Amino acid sequence: MSEGVERNTRTIEGSVVTDFADRMSYGGYLDLDTLLSAQRPLSDPEHHDELLFIIQHQTTELWLKLVLHELGAACRLLREDQLSPALKCIARVKHIQKTLTEQWSVLATLTPAEYVQFRGVLGNSSGFQSAQYRAVEFTLGNKNAGMLRVFDADPPALALVREALESPSLYDEFLRLLARAGYPIPAEILDRDVTEAWTFHADLVPILTEIYADPSTHWAAYETCEELVDLEDNFQLWRFRHLKTVERIIGHKTGTGGSSGVPFLRRALELTFFPELLAVRTEIS
Repeated sequence: MSEGVERNTRTIEGSVVTDFADRMSYGGYLDLDTLLSAQRPLSDPEHHDELLFIIQHQTTELWLKLVLHELGAACRLLREDQLSPALKCIARVKHIQKTLTEQWSVLATLTPAEYVQFRGVLGNSSGFQSAQYRAVEFTLGNKNAGMLRVFDADPPALALVREALESPSLYDEFLRLLARAGYPIPAEILDRDVTEAWTFHADLVPILTEIYADPSTHWAAYETCEELVDLEDNFQLWRFRHLKTVERIIGHKTGTGGSSGVPFLRRALELTFFPELLAVRTEIS
């Protein structure tokens, strides 16, 4: 190298710790030996793109774990009438949702010709069997007790989903908070069977219309309603992106888990978490 030409390297500062013989390291704290050994392609010979498929779904499960963590905290905080911290948890979930939606663009680089070469090794495994995804849906109100049998062979997963089924949803907790704040939420809503899927309650619409008609007077309730609508929108965008990615890769083949595939996913777009928050928009004048 010519004299006077700087090397394209960065000098390690003397204060930087480099000896980890008896110190906690980055890899140790994150247990990277376990995390990075969890990708085990089954194709033989190993297909280049199977690693993409595995990592896509494993990272989704990691984000879903955090979503459940945040939604659980939000429900607890709403029960304690701590609305502002609950909204902070919901805001974090919204950012995670955006990441999960954008993540489909990575899987969409998998072409049909590539996927078909290792799809057979999946057997009947399917995202339909994701306990964490189901628990998120249940926590947001789309409950279905019939889904429990999918997890009969996996007791920890069954316990997770059952807990979400039997607990009040995020919307339940918000409406209970409104009732404690003096809003006239009907008793039959407050006392409903929380294991049942949420269905539209027309009696809520006038209450929400009052909130939306005067946001400055009802700001806390108004802001929370809009945060919930954001959650709904983000979830529907995720569902739609999922559908289009599946359609792009397998067309209209049946799913590995036995579903009809794209038609099954399309029907999910008809589900809603907070129907009254959408209905109120028609009433605003």
